[in-house]
Amino acid sequence: MTKAGVFHGEVINLRDVITFQGETVEELAPGLPRIVDDYLAFCAERNEEPEKPYSGTFTVRIPPELHRDIALQARLTDKSLNGWVTELLETAVTRGAARKAARPARKQQAGRPMTSDRRQAGLTSQD
Repeated sequence: MTKAGVFHGEVINLRDVITFQGETVEELAPGLPRIVDDYLAFCAERNEEPEKPYSGTFTVRIPPELHRDIALQARLTDKSLNGWVTELLETAVTRGAARKAARPARKQQAGRPMTSDRRQAGLTSQD
């Protein structure tokens, strides 16, 4: 909440700026679906495709030896390279979320607002 007594919401991980606000949480909550509908209508009026936050593709540079070892592990488990890596990443994300949920909540330090994990990780719409 701001000093003006208004809650602000923002759709993150897009280049387009999409925000909404409300004076109470009850007012703010319905703002997200409404603003997304407005954004989709705006795109349709301009004959533009709505921006997608992530393409589902990213390039990782690794040493050739590691690439070979990963390909071998994928083959040994009868999976494609993409399937094997995707499964490994899903497992890592699930374990990370479980560890975070098991930790006691951190207290906010005075003068330092809490930020989302994605902002702390420095993720952008290109990641």
